[in-house]
Amino acid sequence: MKLSEKNIGLTFLMILFLSFANAQDKEQVKLVHGSHRVGKRTDEVMQKWRGYGLGQFIHWGLYAIPGGEWNGKQYDGAAEWIRSWNGIPKSTYDSLIYKFNPVNFNPEEWAGIAKNMGAKYVTITTKHHDGFCLWPSKYTSYTVAKSPWKKDVIGPLVDAYNKAGIDVILYFSIMDWNHPGWRYDIKTKSDSIAFEGFKKFTRNQLIELLTRYPTAKGLWFDGTWDKSWVKQAEFADELETEMRKLHPGLIIGSRFRADEFGKRHFDSNHVLMGDYEQGWERKLPNKIEDVHGNDWDCVMTVPENQWGYNKAWKGHIKTSNELIEMTAKAVSLGGNFVLNFGPKGDGSIRDEEKKLAAEIGNWMKVNNEAIYNCEYAGLEKQDWGYFTKKTGADKIHMIVCNIPVSGAYQVKLPAGTGISKAYLLTQPDERLNVEEIQSNAYFVHYKNTGADKPFVLVIETSSKVKGSGNSYEKAKT
Repeated sequence: MKLSEKNIGLTFLMILFLSFANAQDKEQVKLVHGSHRVGKRTDEVMQKWRGYGLGQFIHWGLYAIPGGEWNGKQYDGAAEWIRSWNGIPKSTYDSLIYKFNPVNFNPEEWAGIAKNMGAKYVTITTKHHDGFCLWPSKYTSYTVAKSPWKKDVIGPLVDAYNKAGIDVILYFSIMDWNHPGWRYDIKTKSDSIAFEGFKKFTRNQLIELLTRYPTAKGLWFDGTWDKSWVKQAEFADELETEMRKLHPGLIIGSRFRADEFGKRHFDSNHVLMGDYEQGWERKLPNKIEDVHGNDWDCVMTVPENQWGYNKAWKGHIKTSNELIEMTAKAVSLGGNFVLNFGPKGDGSIRDEEKKLAAEIGNWMKVNNEAIYNCEYAGLEKQDWGYFTKKTGADKIHMIVCNIPVSGAYQVKLPAGTGISKAYLLTQPDERLNVEEIQSNAYFVHYKNTGADKPFVLVIETSSKVKGSGNSYEKAKT
């Protein structure tokens, strides 16, 4: 028996079965607007998404101009939320449209930074909660067309990233502080009338984006947690159906809509809504059971909760080694890792972010085989780091983040499976010593005391001939 897709598939089937069994313990809720699919999508578009491994997030808009600061006072929240702060008049913030003139905006440079980092996809904010559109939408005047810049931003970005071979996901905030019809809740008839106009506006903008930028692979939704939108199960469900029909293969995460009972991400029967789980924001799962057999990605900031550009680059700043380890952990649990960048108001990317991207990129150039098109390996995690498995192959990567002083890296394999060879990813012709230490448990021996970055060992597995190796008697207790 080989450690192959069959073994991993059985593991996922067991997780799905247990989830289904748990759901059956409770009476199933009859839903019209719940999830319309059980299990993962298997089409080519989603399979490609599943193999990305590493992505980039771009938060950019008017909020980059004040950069988390107003009249010498620092806003303690995320920079893109500054309009909600009492320290700035709303009309004053809205007038920042007349200062939006990013003379240093260079979409090819942004795409180049992402490509050199090793990103396979990017999520770009088309419109954040403030309602300012980075494309010249014909449904509002609050767009780049009315700014001193005047030109489309999203189109050149999509073109630049496409040219660099990086797929594009369009971020879109449902919540829109600039639109007169937006409500946090619907309590009166006038609220309902106003929100009906807002719903039509939202639908028009989304269809406009998909029509203007047809190469976009998906939509990443935000601002969907308020009661007003949660109550729109039927409308949102119909809109999702319309968008998918317009754009076959469109990828939509789990936070777009709620079911008719107000359940988000997972419907009232605990089934994922959308194509992948979006609940992993600035956090990572710790074990495969945490993701319930679903596709997922993690979006991560460098300083804690700094998405849009913030002048105060403060708090703990994650290092490239930390971010590489987070990438390894995400892929080891079947997910993607997406690193956020917040360009300045003039369109330039801060030096600290460029430095991190370059350091991650240097590592990825050597070790990307352990990240791209890899999946959960089905093995017990060990203290030295993370396992990833190349999809469709019996090749397992050991991404080492914590070097054991003994130089012995423990590996536990399923019964009937052995290690046919082990080597350093960068030195495939030099075999490493493999020692069986107990039934289905091994040490891969490799002395490396000078590493200052995570590195990758590779093991190739094969069927273990019955009767070969040592025989170990179980302890009697």
